[in-house]
Amino acid sequence: MPVYSQQMFSKLPNATTSIFAIMSGLANKEKAINLSQGFPNFPVAKELTGLVCKAMIDGFNQYAPMQGIIELREAISEKVFSLYNIHYNPETEINITAGATQAIYTIISAFIQKDDEVIIFAPAYDCYDPAVKLNGGKTIEIELEAPDFAVDWNRVKASINDKTKMIIINTPHNPSGTVLSEKDMKTLALLVKETNIIILSDEVYEHIIFDKVKHQSAALFNDLANRTFIVASFGKTFHATGWKMGYCLAPAELMVAFRKTHQFNVFSVNHPMQKALATYIKTPNNYLKLPDFYQAKRDFFLDAIKDSRFSIIPSKGTYFQLLGYENISDESDVNFAIRLTKENKIASIPISVFYNNKIDKKVLRFCFSKNEDTLLQAAEILNTI
Repeated sequence: MPVYSQQMFSKLPNATTSIFAIMSGLANKEKAINLSQGFPNFPVAKELTGLVCKAMIDGFNQYAPMQGIIELREAISEKVFSLYNIHYNPETEINITAGATQAIYTIISAFIQKDDEVIIFAPAYDCYDPAVKLNGGKTIEIELEAPDFAVDWNRVKASINDKTKMIIINTPHNPSGTVLSEKDMKTLALLVKETNIIILSDEVYEHIIFDKVKHQSAALFNDLANRTFIVASFGKTFHATGWKMGYCLAPAELMVAFRKTHQFNVFSVNHPMQKALATYIKTPNNYLKLPDFYQAKRDFFLDAIKDSRFSIIPSKGTYFQLLGYENISDESDVNFAIRLTKENKIASIPISVFYNNKIDKKVLRFCFSKNEDTLLQAAEILNTI
């Protein structure tokens, strides 16, 4: 039997195991507090889990429609209209997905072809670049300017050319915790106005935004909305990341192309969870209370580590907080994160992994979507470093 090398059969020969899997695995092995992977350690609302159980008992256990059940798409349409004053047709412009990552992969697969260029902003969530490469495209990585991780729109303008097929934005931004402003969104709209560039707007943390700042969804800007896929996550919003439930919005013409690919990717999505979510999101307070809920956790965590040697710029959104360790060690962020997990029993994510060229800014990402006991234990450790 022939022995094949990775180069012979892999379309991603240089890809390695995800840093999230590595750090979570190490945290488990070392019995460390896991603030690396982004998942809550508190329960999903009993009302929501009860609705899922009811849907199962009521018999909604077979395939759902490929687009998602109409009740959920209608509820999403009403939710989006109430938040952003724009109507998405539930029949033709909304699709339920198996989490946000599946939506992102399907969007990229539906449009990106060989030698197409996709602009991404680094540090970038780690699923963007591989999805582009798997479809024959090339990512053009534009570095966000530390310490506030702002976009240099002049660099974006200079990077746009005839090969530019898509621009991926992410607000609130993982891993930096920054948000795009109204000015940012209007600038983007102007840059792509006379082009055929598609925007993929990753807005999975739309309801986790702090200090009374308004989320600037692409849906708020007509010149963007008419060329944009907006990706959202029920898992992030309702503390149920393991459910892998999300959805995307897009103009009907773009959604036609999305569904051509989606039907051969996952086809349909968990039926009883869709039934439950269709009821649950009809109560706006179930998501409108999230900014205050998570800001309280951010503030609790930051107050608990205010006397540590880490440098801190408070997160503006998401449930992630960056901490700089330039006053503590000269180690690479990967080595420092591993050492903290092994020796200090606290796991984080090194930010260099979010860059194609592995830029090391001596910064780690910590997840604060945890109960107060966990955050307090983590803070006690960080204060000793």
